[in-house]
Amino acid sequence: MLAPDPATQPRDFLLHLFQAAVARAQPAQVLAGFLPPPPRGRTVVLGAGKAAGAMAHALEAAWPADAPLGGLVITRYGHVPPRPAGVPQRVEIAEAAHPVPDAAGTQAAARLLALAEGLTADDLVLCLISGGGSALLTLPAEGLTLADKQRINRELLASGAGIHDMNVLRKHLSRIKGGRLAAACGPARVLTLAISDVPGDDLSVIASGPTLPDESTCADALAVARRHRIALPPAVLQALERGALETPKPGDPVFARHETRLIATPRQSLAAAAEAARAMGLAAHILSDEIEGESRDIGGMHGALARAVAQGHGAFSPPCVILSGGETTVTLGPRPEGAAPGRGGRAGEFCLGLAAALQAQPRVWGLAADTDGIDGVEDNAGALVAPDTLARAQAAGISLPEHIARHDAYGFFQALGDLVVTGPTHTNVNDFRALLVL
Repeated sequence: MLAPDPATQPRDFLLHLFQAAVARAQPAQVLAGFLPPPPRGRTVVLGAGKAAGAMAHALEAAWPADAPLGGLVITRYGHVPPRPAGVPQRVEIAEAAHPVPDAAGTQAAARLLALAEGLTADDLVLCLISGGGSALLTLPAEGLTLADKQRINRELLASGAGIHDMNVLRKHLSRIKGGRLAAACGPARVLTLAISDVPGDDLSVIASGPTLPDESTCADALAVARRHRIALPPAVLQALERGALETPKPGDPVFARHETRLIATPRQSLAAAAEAARAMGLAAHILSDEIEGESRDIGGMHGALARAVAQGHGAFSPPCVILSGGETTVTLGPRPEGAAPGRGGRAGEFCLGLAAALQAQPRVWGLAADTDGIDGVEDNAGALVAPDTLARAQAAGISLPEHIARHDAYGFFQALGDLVVTGPTHTNVNDFRALLVL
């Protein structure tokens, strides 16, 4: 099938770029090339994340049929892909809540940790890790309840804390994250296969690094809690102050037989989108795969850049595509008095800021979407912005400033018919943003 013409089908063309980015990160396309030969002993599969189900399916399809294989992975509700035809199930897939953990996730994480017991030096543990695994691997540290973890997660999500700060605290409040799963697997060999959803591809941050050494300390975790005003139970505060909840550090012997391999990254997906754009004769520019910050502000920055390019005095020459990725945040402040609560995630919030900054600039279209297919907790992946977005909103009596004030990206773009709805994609390399300047 021919790609949509960007000049006559700009929206479909941007969706085509998004699909190219997602396809590059599909476990079925990339995982097999990273697998080792079967060991002399058992092979146990442990994993968690939004891509965990697809990773398990890809592994089952590629692993020799006569080699033992078993284990458990945990993914988000509704994120188990259809089983490939003719591939028997050998790895259990459990489902749990994300981004706020639930009892199903706690029970599955406990069973997963139990599978690491009793392994020998002849055994191999394949850890399948992807974004979202932190909420799915919830085993509260001593002194914490599931209700505590749920509250802390909600407060972190609303605080505007970056992913690194979130994970510093999460690692120290867990019995399985921050390298503790790797420690439980000894003396078996451990190979972690990871799909990165974090800026900089720091493996110790993906899913809070259950099999990676942790350089952060209890003191760092305390500082994060205080900086973002996260209340902790007195017993946990005291344990952190004493260093009693410390994680395994680099150089710890528990990691002596541990390897890690990144099988898909945000940079690779952006490169796939750039290649798809160039195949249609457009110049393609990747700003960065590590952009962080407040979503609406990053949207505004992208809008200012695209306006300059469209007006002929920017860093690039039209026609072109401008791509970026990373992980932005949305800080929820007090709602305006009498305002209804808003809906939406960071991709939609980016698009609100983009629309405001573009000021109906002709010949510029934009798309922002989460590569897992879910923007926050809604049913859309993201949204589209067009030159006529503001005019259509005004004609419909929809106020962009009001929707920005109450973080209601979903309501704004739903009313315009501009939501991007894909359903779960069964992978996750985080934010994807594309601007088309004709």
